[in-house]
Amino acid sequence: MESLGAGKVAVEDATTPAASWFTLQETVGSAVILVRANDAVDALRAQKTPEEIELLAQAASCTDLSFAHAVSRFKPGMTERQAADLVREALQQIGSDGEAFDTIVAAGANAAKPHHRPGGYELQANEPIIIDMGARIDGYNGDLTRTVCLGKPEERLVTIYEAVLAAQAAGLSAIRSGIQASSPDLATKDVFAGLGLESHVIHSAGHGLGLRVHEAPSVSKRATGLLESGNVVTMEPGLYVPDWGGVRIEDVAVVEDGGYRNLTTAPKGIESMTI
Repeated sequence: MESLGAGKVAVEDATTPAASWFTLQETVGSAVILVRANDAVDALRAQKTPEEIELLAQAASCTDLSFAHAVSRFKPGMTERQAADLVREALQQIGSDGEAFDTIVAAGANAAKPHHRPGGYELQANEPIIIDMGARIDGYNGDLTRTVCLGKPEERLVTIYEAVLAAQAAGLSAIRSGIQASSPDLATKDVFAGLGLESHVIHSAGHGLGLRVHEAPSVSKRATGLLESGNVVTMEPGLYVPDWGGVRIEDVAVVEDGGYRNLTTAPKGIESMTI
Protein backbone atom coordinates (compact mmCIF):
# COMPACT_ATOMS: atom_id res chain seq x y z
CA MET A 1 0.00 0.00 0.00
CA GLU A 2 2.79 2.39 0.88
CA SER A 3 4.47 1.68 -2.46
CA LEU A 4 1.26 2.74 -4.19
CA GLY A 5 1.35 6.06 -2.41
CA ALA A 6 -1.68 5.34 -0.29
CA GLY A 7 -1.53 7.63 2.74
CA LYS A 8 -4.95 6.60 4.02
CA VAL A 9 -6.93 3.40 3.64
CA ALA A 10 -10.65 3.32 4.45
CA VAL A 11 -11.94 0.33 6.41
CA GLU A 12 -15.50 -0.57 7.35
CA ASP A 13 -15.05 -1.13 11.07
CA ALA A 14 -18.64 -1.95 12.04
CA THR A 15 -18.04 -5.63 11.27
CA THR A 16 -14.23 -5.68 11.49
CA PRO A 17 -12.95 -7.40 14.66
CA ALA A 18 -10.52 -5.34 16.71
CA ALA A 19 -7.84 -8.00 16.26
CA SER A 20 -8.16 -7.75 12.48
CA TRP A 21 -7.92 -3.96 12.65
CA PHE A 22 -4.69 -4.11 14.66
CA THR A 23 -3.24 -6.80 12.40
CA LEU A 24 -4.00 -4.70 9.33
CA GLN A 25 -2.42 -1.63 10.92
CA GLU A 26 0.72 -3.61 11.73
CA THR A 27 0.82 -4.95 8.18
CA VAL A 28 0.57 -1.60 6.41
CA GLY A 29 2.90 0.15 8.84
CA SER A 30 2.92 3.67 10.21
CA ALA A 31 3.12 5.31 6.79
CA VAL A 32 -0.47 4.30 6.05
CA ILE A 33 -3.33 5.52 8.22
CA LEU A 34 -6.49 3.45 8.57
CA VAL A 35 -9.66 5.53 8.68
CA ARG A 36 -13.24 4.53 9.42
CA ALA A 37 -15.47 4.24 6.36
CA ASN A 38 -18.78 3.14 7.84
CA ASP A 39 -20.81 6.04 6.49
CA ALA A 40 -19.39 5.74 2.98
CA VAL A 41 -19.84 1.97 2.87
CA ASP A 42 -23.35 2.17 4.31
CA ALA A 43 -24.34 4.72 1.65
CA LEU A 44 -23.01 2.47 -1.11
CA ARG A 45 -24.74 -0.61 0.28
CA ALA A 46 -28.05 1.16 0.84
CA GLN A 47 -28.74 1.29 -2.90
CA LYS A 48 -28.99 -2.29 -4.06
CA THR A 49 -28.07 -3.57 -7.51
CA PRO A 50 -30.60 -5.67 -9.47
CA GLU A 51 -28.53 -8.74 -8.59
CA GLU A 52 -28.71 -7.92 -4.89
CA ILE A 53 -32.46 -7.34 -5.09
CA GLU A 54 -32.86 -10.74 -6.73
CA LEU A 55 -31.00 -12.41 -3.85
CA LEU A 56 -33.15 -10.53 -1.34
CA ALA A 57 -36.24 -11.69 -3.24
CA GLN A 58 -35.00 -15.28 -3.02
CA ALA A 59 -34.41 -14.85 0.72
CA ALA A 60 -37.91 -13.43 1.13
CA SER A 61 -39.45 -16.30 -0.82
CA CYS A 62 -37.57 -18.90 1.21
CA THR A 63 -38.69 -17.15 4.39
CA ASP A 64 -42.34 -17.09 3.30
CA LEU A 65 -42.37 -20.77 2.37
CA SER A 66 -40.60 -21.74 5.59
CA PHE A 67 -43.10 -19.75 7.65
CA ALA A 68 -46.07 -21.51 6.05
CA HIS A 69 -44.48 -24.93 6.55
CA ALA A 70 -43.56 -24.28 10.19
CA VAL A 71 -46.80 -22.73 11.46
CA SER A 72 -48.87 -25.52 9.92
CA ARG A 73 -47.28 -27.74 12.58
CA PHE A 74 -47.89 -25.47 15.58
CA LYS A 75 -50.15 -27.03 18.21
CA PRO A 76 -51.49 -26.02 21.65
CA GLY A 77 -49.18 -27.27 24.39
CA MET A 78 -46.06 -26.91 22.24
CA THR A 79 -43.47 -24.60 23.81
CA GLU A 80 -42.17 -21.46 22.16
CA ARG A 81 -38.78 -23.15 21.97
CA GLN A 82 -40.24 -26.16 20.16
CA ALA A 83 -42.07 -23.86 17.75
CA ALA A 84 -38.83 -21.98 17.02
CA ASP A 85 -37.16 -25.33 16.33
CA LEU A 86 -39.83 -26.03 13.72
CA VAL A 87 -39.05 -22.69 12.07
CA ARG A 88 -35.33 -23.48 11.93
CA GLU A 89 -36.07 -26.95 10.58
CA ALA A 90 -38.28 -25.50 7.84
CA LEU A 91 -35.65 -22.94 6.85
CA GLN A 92 -33.10 -25.70 6.43
CA GLN A 93 -35.45 -27.98 4.49
CA ILE A 94 -36.54 -25.25 2.07
CA GLY A 95 -33.01 -24.12 1.25
CA SER A 96 -31.86 -21.35 3.53
CA ASP A 97 -28.13 -21.05 4.16
CA GLY A 98 -29.00 -20.43 7.82
CA GLU A 99 -31.00 -18.11 10.04
CA ALA A 100 -30.75 -14.41 9.26
CA PHE A 101 -31.09 -13.89 13.03
CA ASP A 102 -32.28 -15.83 16.05
CA THR A 103 -35.90 -16.78 15.40
CA ILE A 104 -38.45 -15.15 17.70
CA VAL A 105 -41.56 -17.00 18.82
CA ALA A 106 -43.40 -15.00 21.47
CA ALA A 107 -46.76 -16.28 22.72
CA GLY A 108 -49.38 -14.85 25.05
CA ALA A 109 -48.08 -12.08 27.30
CA ASN A 110 -44.58 -12.70 25.94
CA ALA A 111 -45.76 -11.17 22.65
CA ALA A 112 -45.58 -7.80 24.41
CA LYS A 113 -41.76 -8.10 24.27
CA PRO A 114 -40.47 -7.31 20.75
CA HIS A 115 -37.19 -9.22 21.19
CA HIS A 116 -38.45 -12.08 23.36
CA ARG A 117 -36.29 -15.21 23.33
CA PRO A 118 -38.36 -18.39 22.89
CA GLY A 119 -38.68 -20.30 26.15
CA GLY A 120 -40.79 -22.86 27.91
CA TYR A 121 -44.12 -21.03 27.69
CA GLU A 122 -46.69 -23.27 26.02
CA LEU A 123 -48.73 -22.10 23.04
CA GLN A 124 -52.38 -21.73 23.96
CA ALA A 125 -55.55 -21.28 21.96
CA ASN A 126 -56.95 -17.79 21.31
CA GLU A 127 -53.70 -15.97 22.24
CA PRO A 128 -51.38 -13.94 19.98
CA ILE A 129 -48.23 -15.68 18.76
CA ILE A 130 -45.61 -13.49 17.10
CA ILE A 131 -43.14 -15.19 14.76
CA ASP A 132 -40.18 -13.10 13.54
CA MET A 133 -37.86 -15.04 11.24
CA GLY A 134 -35.58 -14.80 8.24
CA ALA A 135 -33.77 -16.96 5.71
CA ARG A 136 -30.30 -16.18 4.39
CA ILE A 137 -29.36 -16.72 0.74
CA ASP A 138 -25.77 -16.08 -0.39
CA GLY A 139 -25.30 -13.67 2.51
CA TYR A 140 -28.52 -11.69 1.92
CA ASN A 141 -31.24 -11.75 4.54
CA GLY A 142 -34.96 -12.22 4.66
CA ASP A 143 -37.09 -10.75 7.45
CA LEU A 144 -40.72 -11.65 8.08
CA THR A 145 -43.02 -11.14 11.04
CA ARG A 146 -46.52 -12.50 11.32
CA THR A 147 -48.89 -12.75 14.26
CA VAL A 148 -51.04 -15.86 14.37
CA CYS A 149 -53.52 -17.49 16.71
CA LEU A 150 -54.38 -21.12 17.41
CA GLY A 151 -58.15 -21.15 17.10
CA LYS A 152 -60.53 -18.23 17.09
CA PRO A 153 -58.86 -14.98 18.24
CA GLU A 154 -60.48 -12.98 21.00
CA GLU A 155 -62.10 -9.66 20.09
CA ARG A 156 -59.26 -7.59 21.55
CA LEU A 157 -56.72 -9.44 19.42
CA VAL A 158 -58.78 -8.86 16.28
CA THR A 159 -59.06 -5.13 17.04
CA ILE A 160 -55.33 -4.70 17.61
CA TYR A 161 -54.45 -6.85 14.61
CA GLU A 162 -56.64 -4.72 12.33
CA ALA A 163 -55.00 -1.56 13.70
CA VAL A 164 -51.50 -2.88 12.97
CA LEU A 165 -52.55 -4.06 9.52
CA ALA A 166 -53.93 -0.60 8.72
CA ALA A 167 -50.79 1.09 10.02
CA GLN A 168 -48.57 -1.17 7.94
CA ALA A 169 -50.63 -0.44 4.83
CA ALA A 170 -50.18 3.29 5.47
CA GLY A 171 -46.44 2.89 5.96
CA LEU A 172 -46.04 0.84 2.78
CA SER A 173 -48.13 3.31 0.79
CA ALA A 174 -45.78 6.10 1.85
CA ILE A 175 -42.74 4.36 0.37
CA ARG A 176 -41.37 5.75 -2.89
CA SER A 177 -38.18 7.28 -4.21
CA GLY A 178 -37.63 10.90 -3.21
CA ILE A 179 -39.67 11.03 0.01
CA GLN A 180 -38.27 11.77 3.43
CA ALA A 181 -36.95 8.54 4.91
CA SER A 182 -38.97 9.19 8.07
CA SER A 183 -42.30 9.39 6.21
CA PRO A 184 -43.29 5.68 6.33
CA ASP A 185 -42.68 5.47 10.08
CA LEU A 186 -44.62 8.67 10.70
CA ALA A 187 -47.48 7.36 8.55
CA THR A 188 -47.83 4.30 10.77
CA LYS A 189 -47.77 6.41 13.91
CA ASP A 190 -50.48 8.69 12.51
CA VAL A 191 -52.77 5.67 12.17
CA PHE A 192 -52.09 4.54 15.72
CA ALA A 193 -52.59 8.05 17.09
CA GLY A 194 -55.91 8.33 15.28
CA LEU A 195 -57.04 5.15 17.03
CA GLY A 196 -55.78 6.27 20.43
CA LEU A 197 -53.18 3.49 20.52
CA GLU A 198 -49.95 5.48 20.32
CA SER A 199 -49.00 4.58 23.91
CA HIS A 200 -48.54 0.97 22.79
CA VAL A 201 -45.91 1.81 20.14
CA ILE A 202 -42.38 1.09 21.39
CA HIS A 203 -40.19 0.85 18.27
CA SER A 204 -39.78 2.34 14.82
CA ALA A 205 -41.73 0.86 11.95
CA GLY A 206 -38.84 -0.52 9.92
CA HIS A 207 -35.20 -0.62 8.87
CA GLY A 208 -32.94 -1.20 5.90
CA LEU A 209 -32.17 -4.80 4.95
CA GLY A 210 -29.37 -6.46 3.02
CA LEU A 211 -26.15 -8.19 4.04
CA ARG A 212 -27.04 -7.13 7.57
CA VAL A 213 -30.50 -7.46 9.05
CA HIS A 214 -30.37 -3.84 10.18
CA GLU A 215 -28.55 -1.50 7.81
CA ALA A 216 -29.02 1.74 5.90
CA PRO A 217 -31.27 3.41 5.14
CA SER A 218 -32.82 4.24 8.49
CA VAL A 219 -36.58 4.73 8.27
CA SER A 220 -37.27 5.74 11.86
CA LYS A 221 -39.03 8.99 12.74
CA ARG A 222 -35.57 10.50 13.33
CA ALA A 223 -34.21 9.42 9.94
CA THR A 224 -32.72 12.12 7.74
CA GLY A 225 -32.29 12.16 3.99
CA LEU A 226 -34.47 10.73 1.26
CA LEU A 227 -35.38 7.23 0.17
CA GLU A 228 -33.86 6.28 -3.18
CA SER A 229 -34.79 3.77 -5.85
CA GLY A 230 -33.01 0.52 -5.02
CA ASN A 231 -33.24 0.89 -1.26
CA VAL A 232 -34.68 -2.19 0.45
CA VAL A 233 -36.53 -1.64 3.71
CA THR A 234 -38.83 -3.50 6.06
CA MET A 235 -42.16 -2.20 7.31
CA GLU A 236 -42.97 -3.74 10.69
CA PRO A 237 -45.23 -1.65 12.92
CA GLY A 238 -46.37 -3.25 16.14
CA LEU A 239 -48.55 -2.67 19.18
CA TYR A 240 -47.63 -4.09 22.59
CA VAL A 241 -49.79 -4.36 25.70
CA PRO A 242 -47.97 -5.42 28.90
CA ASP A 243 -49.36 -8.54 30.59
CA TRP A 244 -51.53 -9.28 27.55
CA GLY A 245 -49.48 -9.58 24.37
CA GLY A 246 -48.86 -7.83 21.10
CA VAL A 247 -49.14 -7.82 17.34
CA ARG A 248 -46.45 -7.14 14.73
CA ILE A 249 -46.65 -7.52 10.94
CA GLU A 250 -43.57 -7.18 8.73
CA ASP A 251 -42.91 -7.16 4.99
CA VAL A 252 -39.82 -6.38 2.89
CA ALA A 253 -40.17 -3.65 0.26
CA VAL A 254 -37.99 -2.42 -2.61
CA VAL A 255 -38.15 1.37 -3.07
CA GLU A 256 -39.03 2.33 -6.65
CA ASP A 257 -39.61 5.63 -8.45
CA GLY A 258 -43.38 5.39 -8.35
CA GLY A 259 -43.83 3.48 -5.12
CA TYR A 260 -42.57 0.14 -3.86
CA ARG A 261 -42.43 -3.55 -4.72
CA ASN A 262 -43.32 -5.94 -1.93
CA LEU A 263 -40.99 -8.94 -1.82
CA THR A 264 -43.11 -10.62 0.87
CA THR A 265 -46.00 -12.85 -0.15
CA ALA A 266 -46.96 -14.53 3.15
CA PRO A 267 -50.68 -13.90 3.80
CA LYS A 268 -51.49 -11.25 6.41
CA GLY A 269 -55.21 -10.59 6.12
CA ILE A 270 -57.27 -11.00 9.27
CA GLU A 271 -58.49 -14.39 8.03
CA SER A 272 -54.90 -15.65 7.76
CA MET A 273 -54.24 -15.04 11.46
CA THR A 274 -56.08 -18.21 12.52
CA ILE A 275 -54.06 -21.41 12.16
